[in-house]
Amino acid sequence: MTTTMKPPIRETNARKPAETTTVQQWINECIELCQPNLVHVCTGSAEERKQLTDEGVRTGVFIRLNQEKRPGCYLHRSNPNDVARTEQCTFICTPSQDMAGPTNNWMEPKAAYSKLKTLFRGCMKGRTMYVIPFVMGPIGSPLAKVGIQLTDSLYVAVNMEIMTRVGHIVWKQLGDSEEFTRCLHSVGDCNPDRRYICHFPLDNTIWSFGSGYGGNALWGKKCLALRIASFLGQQQGWMAEHMLISGVSFAGEKTYVAAAFPSACGKTNFAMLIPPPIYRQAGWKVTTVGDDIAWMWVDEKTGRLRAINPEAGYFGVVPGTNEQTNPNAIACMSHDTIFTNVALLPDGDVWWEGKTAEPPAECVDWTGKPWTPKSGTKAAQPNSRFTAPMINNPALDASADDPNGVEISAIIFGGRRAKTVPLVFQAFNWMHGVYVGATVGSETTAAATGQVGVVRRDPMAMLPFIGYNIRDYLVHWFRMRKKMSDCPRIFHVNWFRKNDKGQYIWPGYGENIRVIKWIIDRCHGRAYAVETPLGWMPRRQDIDLNGLNIVDADFDEMQKVDLEAFKAEIAGQEELFLKLAGDLPKEMIFQRELLISRL
Repeated sequence: MTTTMKPPIRETNARKPAETTTVQQWINECIELCQPNLVHVCTGSAEERKQLTDEGVRTGVFIRLNQEKRPGCYLHRSNPNDVARTEQCTFICTPSQDMAGPTNNWMEPKAAYSKLKTLFRGCMKGRTMYVIPFVMGPIGSPLAKVGIQLTDSLYVAVNMEIMTRVGHIVWKQLGDSEEFTRCLHSVGDCNPDRRYICHFPLDNTIWSFGSGYGGNALWGKKCLALRIASFLGQQQGWMAEHMLISGVSFAGEKTYVAAAFPSACGKTNFAMLIPPPIYRQAGWKVTTVGDDIAWMWVDEKTGRLRAINPEAGYFGVVPGTNEQTNPNAIACMSHDTIFTNVALLPDGDVWWEGKTAEPPAECVDWTGKPWTPKSGTKAAQPNSRFTAPMINNPALDASADDPNGVEISAIIFGGRRAKTVPLVFQAFNWMHGVYVGATVGSETTAAATGQVGVVRRDPMAMLPFIGYNIRDYLVHWFRMRKKMSDCPRIFHVNWFRKNDKGQYIWPGYGENIRVIKWIIDRCHGRAYAVETPLGWMPRRQDIDLNGLNIVDADFDEMQKVDLEAFKAEIAGQEELFLKLAGDLPKEMIFQRELLISRL
């Protein structure tokens, strides 16, 4: 680090940012603005991780868990007003409001910088500034991006070291380039009225003040990996999407799929799916490349879509996760994990709703108060999380860290819908598939603030994360088809359809492999389907129901397309169309008219 930095500098054996003049100058400017007492340059080493977590335990940021049961694991409790993404406080800052579009909050860049500089000025007095040099994506990947995050949150520093690639490898990736994402963050006083998450796409910059929650503060998540990256992708001819990437293997053949689901709709379960015994015995296996974000580009040699997972860890929702629903996720969080807003058991272990069939007799809830089953409240916050390195995943794909990425054969969209939407169907073509993805609807969850259980339109599960005008985003999807000689097949699934008694019809979880098998067979031209108004659908005999308590009538109910109900569904899509008003891409209008005519 440079001698021009006045606060004491704490560092170890990392290559110093003084070797990159632009980085040095920017860090110095932020130090002068925020005025920290100490600057710590993160190296990402195991020794540093221990140092930071020990400091966190000493200062109350972390609670050390039972190290015999959960070695290397810690609990963090956030401010009760800071437990989810705050979309109303999230802004895209561009010269014109049209660049941000109708689905984003907009702020003019000069006004945003002025407002935030007032908040940041002197905000780190008495605090440590953590300098986190990080890389998104495997080192050497054509899409790998460098970021430098400055933060006064020890929690953020430790999480970023789990979620991204931190340390000297960053300077190797950056090389002689001066192109990096400038990330300035302070928890401030955690006042919701002084909370801003501002993205400056043209400056490749993110400033966030007043929140320590992951989606608002961990730049390796939504801020850089989606909002900024989606803009960069549109400018540079690639895609940043809110998608898992999984490899499905059988009989020596591996097929990679990407899938987009809104938060808490089973995306992590899909990414870490374990087939049921009958399929495992037959040789089926699912491996995880990524559970949340996919960066995709077209291979110029093959004309096929390839993808990397830019993350190095998982930031997953824990309520409902157990040995039955997601054994791989349970294995991931068995060691070296940060838990956020879960309950603390008397023996120093953690608990959350759904972890065990019976709740504990007593524990300390996520707010630090004594809790029993009679308390009438949740022991764990509904959006409580775990942060774990991807190397903890026993089903990690061998290509998860391959800079060349993996070839994507299918893109799967889905949401949480109790009625109307069938279990599975295939889009007729890429253009139709874009329409299907753009009109995805899902019942809202606790991952975002607001009312729970309302159907919300969430194009490509990206509505809160598109870093520019959604009109241009959809056009970018249509234009990507022109780059591909052989594009992925596009599907839609709905694991959550219910019968008249309000019960889920499809068993879900590992049994989803039965539907994924049909999807993969369709990609390889091996499976039959029938044409319906929505797309291509499997017949009863095309989905293996052997061993399931599902009769023909149940399957018919799951796949039923009620024409009148779907006409109402189209009316419900008007929210998206009205937002876009006269800016709706002509391809969307054409696909909508085709669907109406088929119905």
